[in-house]
Amino acid sequence: MFTFFPTARVRPSPFLAAAMADGLKQANVYNRMIMPTSYGDPEAEYWRLINGVSQWDVGVERQVQLKGPDAGRLAQILSPRDLSNCQVGQGKYVPLCNHRGTIINDPILLKMADDLYWLSIADSDMWLWAGAIAAERGLNVEVSDPDVAPMALQGPKAEDVVAHVLGDWVRGLKYFWFRETEVAGIPVAVQRSGWSKQGGFEIYLKDSTRGTELWNIFKEAGQPWGIGPGAPATPERTESGLVSVGGDTDEETNPFEVRLGKYVDLDVGDDVVGIHALRRIKAEGVKRHQLGVILEGDVPAPMGVNRENIHHQGVNVGIMTNCVWSPRMKANIGYALISVSAQPGEVVQIQRASGPVNARLVPLPFL
Repeated sequence: MFTFFPTARVRPSPFLAAAMADGLKQANVYNRMIMPTSYGDPEAEYWRLINGVSQWDVGVERQVQLKGPDAGRLAQILSPRDLSNCQVGQGKYVPLCNHRGTIINDPILLKMADDLYWLSIADSDMWLWAGAIAAERGLNVEVSDPDVAPMALQGPKAEDVVAHVLGDWVRGLKYFWFRETEVAGIPVAVQRSGWSKQGGFEIYLKDSTRGTELWNIFKEAGQPWGIGPGAPATPERTESGLVSVGGDTDEETNPFEVRLGKYVDLDVGDDVVGIHALRRIKAEGVKRHQLGVILEGDVPAPMGVNRENIHHQGVNVGIMTNCVWSPRMKANIGYALISVSAQPGEVVQIQRASGPVNARLVPLPFL
């Protein structure tokens, strides 16, 4: 039984009541909201994502809305990725950095109109950041948290479910592109995206009073494909090499260290936040990189709340930022944020609570 006590600081998503009705058992706090993480059978939830279709309440994935004549200019100032060719209806993955080149969030930017953008963010107060930058630059733009909450359908059968509800036009959506439409009169934006590599869509609900209704429409439509509830907190994201900013990064991590350099365009304007630092970092050479680790042992041993130090040839060379049991690999796997002196194929020692454990460094993704 999951019990939630709302406060002014921690609020539910529009889908929480539906998630609870579907058997929600565990959750955590993300963007000052309740994020479902388990319905009580993690293995079934994992294989549903791998083989079928999983329905996620990701209403915590808030939108930082930029609206006004300078909305596009602010979006570019915030992003070290070139947005000049971004079209209405297109989304782009953007690693946002501070003035030191440290990655602070990695939203999907959605261009809703020439004067309207959404930043679909990970966990952090990006409204404060965006608003402060806009004021500091004297821009004519309003920064707000609109009434928008995503629900995700993920897995190899997700497209069939979404097409059944909305029509076969969704099959033609390119990755990160979206279209605004309605589902039974409920206003939504539908985007091919999601925090898995199994394929799927995010349905951005634009009327929070109709969350349960929207959830149940897709739940009912998905029955022939074996739909069931789930959450992004599965081993699949680690197997697939997806980065969790704030989890797999620290206070000094730049995009180049965590395989996000291809989303940085160093020739964007000098007014882009962090671009001078990113140019310097690239010129001097990156000191750390992100690799996978496959740990010895055949018993599940996930990581606790603390990152674990990694030793290589007797020297502390970095940290393990996450560790999960992979049902497909039958091993404990994780990510190393580690000195470039350590390379794939080498064996390192991870300092675990139970004692040192040998692990092999490998490139990402695992699968």
